[in-house]
Amino acid sequence: MLPRRLTAALGAATVRVSRLPAGAGQAVAAPARHCSGAARIAVPRAVEQKVACLDDLTTSATVASGHTSSSDWSGLHAPGTTNPSGIPGIQVDGYFPDTSTTNTNNGWNHDSQFVIRLPDEWNGKLVVSGAPGTRTQYAGDFLFSDWVLARGYAYAMTDKGNSGTSFQNDGATPADAINEWNRRVTQLTKVTKKVVRQTYGREPRRTYLFGISNGGYLTRWQLENRPRLYDGGIDWEGTLFRAQGPNLLTYLPTALRDYPAYLAGDEQAHQRMLDVGFAAGSEFTWEYHYGVYWDLTQRLYREEFDPSYDGDLNAGVPFCPSGTPTCDADYDYSQRPGARAAMREVQLTGDVRRPMLTLHGTFDALLPIATDSDVYTKMIKRRGHGDQHRYYRIAAGTHVDGLAAEYGDAVRPILPCARKAFVQLTRWVERDRKPARSRTVKQPSAGADAANSCRLR
Repeated sequence: MLPRRLTAALGAATVRVSRLPAGAGQAVAAPARHCSGAARIAVPRAVEQKVACLDDLTTSATVASGHTSSSDWSGLHAPGTTNPSGIPGIQVDGYFPDTSTTNTNNGWNHDSQFVIRLPDEWNGKLVVSGAPGTRTQYAGDFLFSDWVLARGYAYAMTDKGNSGTSFQNDGATPADAINEWNRRVTQLTKVTKKVVRQTYGREPRRTYLFGISNGGYLTRWQLENRPRLYDGGIDWEGTLFRAQGPNLLTYLPTALRDYPAYLAGDEQAHQRMLDVGFAAGSEFTWEYHYGVYWDLTQRLYREEFDPSYDGDLNAGVPFCPSGTPTCDADYDYSQRPGARAAMREVQLTGDVRRPMLTLHGTFDALLPIATDSDVYTKMIKRRGHGDQHRYYRIAAGTHVDGLAAEYGDAVRPILPCARKAFVQLTRWVERDRKPARSRTVKQPSAGADAANSCRLR
């Protein structure tokens, strides 16, 4: 991260415009007005930018052309998910001033990277997002970008200013890295509106947020703190950072400590996991989460909020048994006032001031619904904003739709519901057509195309 004064002092961007040769991953021929605004694009305050005219902006072509990174979005969607293709337009890749170097995309080894896509057939609107988890700016390409581009939206995503398993090292004080996430989304939103004006001759008449996991947190935070920039947003299982709890650091230590005992048959350990918020019925996913998510997530985010807990270690010791000194399995958030103070710097309050639709899976075992969106919905109501919020609890939904590859019909993909919710959000904002009431969305019937269909009403 850079101080604002230094950021403002840095010079103009390096600009490169390219047109891919025929056959380099494009799906359709260029129409007469194809990429007509490309030469006018100069991303404000970007240090580097690359402008490419593409005959297809979707992942069906950009994987081959090198304008996405499939590893960034792998595992986020269910097998069988279908996406549109053949959307011509402009892609802008670049980065803003920053000192951290966790993002290696485009050979830049530079953080605060972004991607902006501008379809030839523009509907006058913009969708902005921040990367989920610790992924980078291409993480939304399959989930969001392909689909919104086909509907005519311009699209932009930021890497949030830091990424990967060392994101917590960015910044000088606890919570600095996450604070940067919020600033980078605000920055990209403002800049992209100007790029849209450069390209099409006017700024977007509507701007929406669409985010999953940490990207859902960013939707929540922006609509609480920067509402004038947006018309509404989709919050898909946003992370709940809350100083008084619950939050990641109040339940993950229990999972690390008690899951091995539960696996050995200890029913009291099982009950303790249910008591801190893990859903009954989701147990079949716990082994996966223990091995992939719980330990790493606890250590990285505890280091971000409470680096003094383990002394000179950086993010503790992986899978340390309870009783090991400074083991994250024994972490007690309630006894760590410094962590609570840091959490307060980035916490959510429920003061959402634009229409927002929230979706969350009942079998989410990384951000359990009882400790997250159930709580956040009550926070919104307490702040008096329940009338502009809807909440859809997706039965058997998990944290990532990719788990359908492992568990089949025992889980249900959330993406088709999120897309349906986005359509309802735009109708609410633009036509005053009320979305479906808040409710639990049941699992689809046998034989239904669960990867591509959802009924919210």
